[in-house]
Amino acid sequence: MSENSKVAVLGAGGWGFAIANLLRANSHSVILWEFDPQACDQLRSTRELPLKLPGVSLDSSILVTDDLSMAVGDSDFICCVVPSQFLRSSLRPLGKLDLRKKPVFVNLAKGIEVGSLRRMSEVIAEEIPSGKRSGICTLSGPSHAEEVSRQMPTAITAASDNAEIAGAVQKLFVTPYFRVYSSLDILGVELAGSLKNVIALAAGMLDGLGMGDNTRGALLTRGLAEMVRLGKNMGADPLTFSGLSGVGDLVTTCLSKHSRNRFVGDQVGRGRKLKQVLSEMTMVAEGVETTRSANELALRQEIEMPIASEVYKVLFDDKPPSEAISDLMTREPKPERWS
Repeated sequence: MSENSKVAVLGAGGWGFAIANLLRANSHSVILWEFDPQACDQLRSTRELPLKLPGVSLDSSILVTDDLSMAVGDSDFICCVVPSQFLRSSLRPLGKLDLRKKPVFVNLAKGIEVGSLRRMSEVIAEEIPSGKRSGICTLSGPSHAEEVSRQMPTAITAASDNAEIAGAVQKLFVTPYFRVYSSLDILGVELAGSLKNVIALAAGMLDGLGMGDNTRGALLTRGLAEMVRLGKNMGADPLTFSGLSGVGDLVTTCLSKHSRNRFVGDQVGRGRKLKQVLSEMTMVAEGVETTRSANELALRQEIEMPIASEVYKVLFDDKPPSEAISDLMTREPKPERWS
């Protein structure tokens, strides 16, 4: 099904733009959907996103539309590349459309829905009746749009609870510069991709405070331990967190100049207010809202996640980042363990 497939890409931000180009380069027929009619007209005219991907052009054969019905019409695959907290509202109208095929839904967002605490594959399953889809897959890993759009070597994981679906998505996306591995642990892959953004916010705070490599190394290691602890308790394979969607994405997001979550943390670490930082951004930092969800999940699962808890207090309770570090460092000494 993935040879010369018809693909709808929902979401024309930097990541959706890069994914649309990648799929078109793989000889697939691609339609890119932008919900804002004005932004759609501008993208259709200029074929560029100068604030997000300067110097990169959208392939001339990719149709850009704000008509959801036209976008998804007879698609074999529907790629969901909208921010996690807007996925449900984007999919709800789609669930009422008369789709001519039963497409595979591919999630490319990284987040946990606030309130419901649903992962993105669960949101898709709730909004798109099973009779209107042939499968759900999540694509996750260290994959900044700025680099994928310039064809820099990237490796990522396609995860589904159905091996055939994971394989089809793997085949759909794989190129000489975009290597795709498959996984049956969609729970672990989605949790890893979401939770690493919370740790990236903390990493940015360390940068903003002028902390060093020792501190950063400790944060990444103990942050990973929190991710594994929650994932294992929820039924994920702990080894998934050692893979691309776990350690790979964690290291990349915590250290990269492209990381929006690290940037937000950096600015907060320098003393700026969260609301002001977010108001000046043209892209979404998924980790901010995921921090709310992660802390709620930890409470429900009765799991200790001290780093995530301190990030929450800094972001939403105005706790000084330096005080959060002090409280983490002066906790009761414990054995080093992962569960």
